[in-house]
Amino acid sequence: MRVPNWLIVAAAVVAALPFGWGLGVFVAYLIAGPDFGQLPAGTVPVCIIASIAFAFAPWLKPVARLAILLAGTGLFLLFA
Repeated sequence: MRVPNWLIVAAAVVAALPFGWGLGVFVAYLIAGPDFGQLPAGTVPVCIIASIAFAFAPWLKPVARLAILLAGTGLFLLFA
């Protein structure tokens, strides 16, 4: 049985939320170091929006986008 592309994209959008959060905190850490204070309040929403936009990006196959977002989320969970 073949999984429809819209279902894979929907799963990628769901996976984009924790990925964007982790990416936003990582960007705040890169900008300000370990004492980043309130900076994630600005970087996390931008990164979540960028991750959702990546989930809908047409230049990669839906399975590849889902795999990238799940792998990134896994790495953030593993090393955070």
